[in-house]
Amino acid sequence: MIALKKMGHLDFLALLILSFLISTSSAKFTSKVGINYGQLGNNLPSPSKSVELIKSLKAKLVKIYDTNPKILNSLKHTNIKVSIMLPNELISNISSNQTLSDLWVRSNVQPFYPHTKIRYLLVGNEIISSTDNKTWYNLVPAMRKIKSSLKAHGIHKVKVGTSCAMDVLESSYPPSNGTFRADISGRVMKPMLQFLNKTRSFFFLDAYPYFPWSSDPTSIKLDYALFESKNFTYTDPGSGLVYTNLFDQMVDSVIFAMKRLGYPGIRVWIAETGWPNGGDFDQIGCNIYNAATYNRNIVKKLTSESGTPARPGKVLPSFIFSLYNENQKPGPGTERHFGLLYPNGSKIYPIDLSGETQVWEYKKPLPKPTNDEKYKGKIWCVVAKGANSSEVGAALSYACSQGNKTCDPVQPGGKCYKPESPIWHASYAFSAYWAQFKKVGGTCYFNGLATQTIKDPSYGSCKFPSVTL
Repeated sequence: MIALKKMGHLDFLALLILSFLISTSSAKFTSKVGINYGQLGNNLPSPSKSVELIKSLKAKLVKIYDTNPKILNSLKHTNIKVSIMLPNELISNISSNQTLSDLWVRSNVQPFYPHTKIRYLLVGNEIISSTDNKTWYNLVPAMRKIKSSLKAHGIHKVKVGTSCAMDVLESSYPPSNGTFRADISGRVMKPMLQFLNKTRSFFFLDAYPYFPWSSDPTSIKLDYALFESKNFTYTDPGSGLVYTNLFDQMVDSVIFAMKRLGYPGIRVWIAETGWPNGGDFDQIGCNIYNAATYNRNIVKKLTSESGTPARPGKVLPSFIFSLYNENQKPGPGTERHFGLLYPNGSKIYPIDLSGETQVWEYKKPLPKPTNDEKYKGKIWCVVAKGANSSEVGAALSYACSQGNKTCDPVQPGGKCYKPESPIWHASYAFSAYWAQFKKVGGTCYFNGLATQTIKDPSYGSCKFPSVTL
């Protein structure tokens, strides 16, 4: 105390500032595992019920893909940190209009802050994967506008970022060769990294080992993708780093790509990761056993704060994808089967996102996987149970309009003509369409009206076309 009295006012102020800097720089950024709360389902629980289910999973963070006021109000005073999202379609307009950005923040963030712990605001979702290149170039200007709007409204605790899929990389193997794509490296990624670095935000990464494994299950071992590999490691020839799982390889390839552009220190946040608990017959390894194994192991890894070989001991905050199986998500069957919960709120398999439950403590045995090898045989595409008949009619017209005499057999006089059964005609059309166009991207989905089957729907002289794997 005597020494302090001899200090001048400025000296004392400098000491306080130094003390603050020391205390904040040494503060530990703790690992938390959160959950992605998607809403693309017509049978999901209410927001208030969903928040209770999130708590039951012991998630400390939640990410939503909009600013749904019912969800944000349900999260008030819960102590759950929240990530919200500016929709993709607003990015271009906001990128050149500060007034519009201010209005969006005033309408979508300010009414809920700070009672709802909004801490992260993602500008769009996988913009570089899902939009045209004009939007790519508007991405960082929009991020800057949103950050300025937050500041203008006195909102200082919210980090601004955007989520990126692995396809932002031109090269990811070996990890030390991680390189951003040439078409985005200079005009999109470098200014983005500059913004993230300046604002001390995160590179939000969507990393799914399921996809590289399922596209090449011969070269990549399933155990390596599931964190279960006991006798196999991969040594990066460029860096000398040793890898024991595919997830670490994927994350480090992005870290090396950032380093290559001059930003080696930007923190990574796993915006999405997970494994599908189900899917279509032509999809491999999507089952409850693998989903539980992956998600339990990734929680163990993330909460142990082990980092990755390129950043050992560094925390990787994360959001698991996703809260529910969402029945209205488009695309292949796996897209509708990433949930930890069924839409009725029951767990698909036991899991604890806090990491307090050890993997070996899960007592209930998991169902044995039946599709870890590719299905070999015929598959048909038919109308899904419960499909809306008027929507089926429109889908039938679409399938029949694609040429190649797709629907000739269900025309009057055809071998599969059943005038009393438009659903039957639609099933034939769906199968015929899929059989003809699968190789060029055609799917057995039809906005959720179709499903795959391995039971031949043919009868008599009416033979349904099939896909043979």
